[in-house]
Amino acid sequence: PLLFSKITGKGKPLLVLHGLLGSGDNWVSFGRKWAEHFEVHLLDLRNHGRSFHDERMDYESMTEDILAYCEHFQLHHIAVLGHSMGGKLAMHFAVRYPEKVEKLMVADIAPKKYERNHDFIFQALQKIDFSVHKSRKTFDAVLRKEIPGEAIRQFLLKNIYRKSPGHFAFRFNLPVIVDNYNSLLEALTPFSQFDKKTLFIKGEHSPYIRKNDTALIRAHFPQASLKSIAHAGHWLHAENPGEFYKVCMDFLTN
Repeated sequence: PLLFSKITGKGKPLLVLHGLLGSGDNWVSFGRKWAEHFEVHLLDLRNHGRSFHDERMDYESMTEDILAYCEHFQLHHIAVLGHSMGGKLAMHFAVRYPEKVEKLMVADIAPKKYERNHDFIFQALQKIDFSVHKSRKTFDAVLRKEIPGEAIRQFLLKNIYRKSPGHFAFRFNLPVIVDNYNSLLEALTPFSQFDKKTLFIKGEHSPYIRKNDTALIRAHFPQASLKSIAHAGHWLHAENPGEFYKVCMDFLTN
């Protein structure tokens, strides 16, 4: 099956890969601006958004999804931008199929192994019972007990849709994501390398990329440069969109 996407604009292809529990919809406003310069592909990754559900959820299978997508649309010399899990996937794709990728942008994630930090979110989502809870207001009330942050709740609630009159569901495949979560935290394959232009972008206040990650980043991506987005955490593109857009455009057009 082919990944669902929204395609806009003309020019060189730019693929945008969202993070865990997200979708291409998170990137629509950026997509609109980039579409003035590029052919923008906002993808929904497997088990997310409007893309297919599958029991497998690891970087190997997701990398093959991206390859199949590029071959279907005959995309070559692409630029890839990935955020968080999408950034890890973008790295995997670039080291596996370097001939496809011209430029790589990774937003707020390093090629290292991470600790589990989404369990409280999974637990909150699992408490939503669509046979009992029937409105956005009640969904939000359930999540609020575990997730005080308004922005994270709004982000998660975007994934609930009306399946049929009076029946709601998650767009993402929550059971499979929870079961495969550990594989999504794994480090990039040791000794794998992508030796073309690469940009790592971190949020100034985010703990995801630390100073001592630079050596590992350069080992995998010898041409990598690193930029920090001021006044932003892990959701750097949402928290400081102006600076994020400028940093990406400078890299893409330079």
